[in-house]
Amino acid sequence: MHSADRDQLRQRYKEAGSSSASQIVTEVDLESEALIRQSLEAASEQWDIAFVGEESSQTVADLTPARLLKPYYWCVDPLDGTLPFVQGKPGYAVSIALVAQSGEPLIGVVYDPVHSKLLHAIKGQGAYEDRARISGAEFSSTSLKVFADESFRVDKRYAEVSGALNDCATNLGLGGIEMIYGSGAVKNACQVLDYPAACYLKTPKTQDGGGSIWDFAATACIVREAGGWASDALGQTLVLNPPGSTFMNQGGVLYASNERIARYLIDRL
Repeated sequence: MHSADRDQLRQRYKEAGSSSASQIVTEVDLESEALIRQSLEAASEQWDIAFVGEESSQTVADLTPARLLKPYYWCVDPLDGTLPFVQGKPGYAVSIALVAQSGEPLIGVVYDPVHSKLLHAIKGQGAYEDRARISGAEFSSTSLKVFADESFRVDKRYAEVSGALNDCATNLGLGGIEMIYGSGAVKNACQVLDYPAACYLKTPKTQDGGGSIWDFAATACIVREAGGWASDALGQTLVLNPPGSTFMNQGGVLYASNERIARYLIDRL
């Protein structure tokens, strides 16, 4: 994946969300998903686990029966951050989760090909980077690191949310905020673990978008098990097996390196 010749990639666009980042797809996305599905096939048959992959599950008709009726489902994003991938930039990752019918993420695995870094977690058993348990932030924080999608720049609540983020930084005794763009949702969510003061926020909106279940199932498990915060933007549990659309726009998304940051933003927004 990391060594793929991007000049030779065939790109197409799908009907998914309202941004180009959510609509672009390449043969690498498709081949990656096929390989993952093949690898999970034996376990899926043995334990009656449904499969939901971003590239093979584009309609409600595809999604509704199996994942809502079976006890578990695999939730796979074979290449999150396709836009930075085709641009030859870091910020993309592979995401695989095992989700209970209730919507609870039980296993989360995220692989970053650029840095050869594997994050994984099992509910109740902690989170790991490769074989080392994640026990604290890698870097210090002199500002509140805010990981954001490019779409945040044109969010109608941009000014309001930016003000709340700045106030949060002041409340923490930090010197303002640092906006960090360029990654897909999976990397954005995981990067809150790298700093003691960081967050990733997607505000609720009415139009389809806001990421999908495959963007957040694995990362929710990993971030929670590492001691971070993962919820919707209102502080409610992420709905990771909804009966209708797989989009997350209705509740938004909030990841934070700790509960204090999350509670402050929830109260303000």
